[in-house]
Amino acid sequence: MFTIKHAARLVGVSEATLRAWERRYGIGSPVRTEAGYRLYDDAAVQALETMKHLVDEGWPVKTAAEETLRRLSRDVTAQTSVPDGGSTAYSPADLDALVPLAKAYDVPALDELLDERFSSASFESVVDDWLLPALGRLGAAWEAGEVSVAGEHLVSHGVTRRLSRAYEAAGDSPVGPQVVIGLPPGSRHDLGLLCFATAARRVGLAPRYLGTDVPTEDWIGAVSPAAVRAVVLSAPLREDLSALEAVVDAVRLTRPDVLVAVGGAQQDDAPAYCLRLGHRIGDAAHELAVRLA
Repeated sequence: MFTIKHAARLVGVSEATLRAWERRYGIGSPVRTEAGYRLYDDAAVQALETMKHLVDEGWPVKTAAEETLRRLSRDVTAQTSVPDGGSTAYSPADLDALVPLAKAYDVPALDELLDERFSSASFESVVDDWLLPALGRLGAAWEAGEVSVAGEHLVSHGVTRRLSRAYEAAGDSPVGPQVVIGLPPGSRHDLGLLCFATAARRVGLAPRYLGTDVPTEDWIGAVSPAAVRAVVLSAPLREDLSALEAVVDAVRLTRPDVLVAVGGAQQDDAPAYCLRLGHRIGDAAHELAVRLA
């Protein structure tokens, strides 16, 4: 649950705008505490993000509200969810949707698909249940020679642009625990880590995102400030493990009090003293927030 201040920061509008959208159009209706304070759940934030996206595209506010309510009604009746995990069930065609766009070098269709997906469910749900599996399918198509290097890069850059906007829209918490996030030297597969950094902002952490191929000595400098509470690295490939271990050892020597967490496909082979974050972005961000609370 999010306070109105946190929800406004997540959506990228003012608190007054949230109140106005609730009062005039019934968008993002919060629950009330006994003291009368507004609390927003994931569904309310999702509705507000859809409204904000439409307004940013140039829709009149009233029309954007009507379209948001239409989409919410459609999702309630047509959405298929797994009851015990809360994840959305996507068809094989949905998960393969990036492949034809890479083959056709179709940037407008890619942008339209990403906008539709991210307006249909929470950021974490879309990332865990559609985006990362779809990128995996795209990678397999590239390895099989079905997609060119240029086509794969085009889609990856389009996804990076969309994730970067989501990261900025989530806002930086002025009071949340600082977490340094990045990849070890030589590692460049960062889309999953950028998803995690965005989810970390959405749960109230204050990520310092370093990106790809960060030299070990730069990690030492990044974790030196006393405000840093945790370090998160990723090991997407087996060849990333030796460099990751060197970074972890350097971090522990510099800041033995800092929590070191690891994600990525090869996280189980990271040093034993690292916290494994698992393979779902939303759960990983929540787990880290709980550990640092």
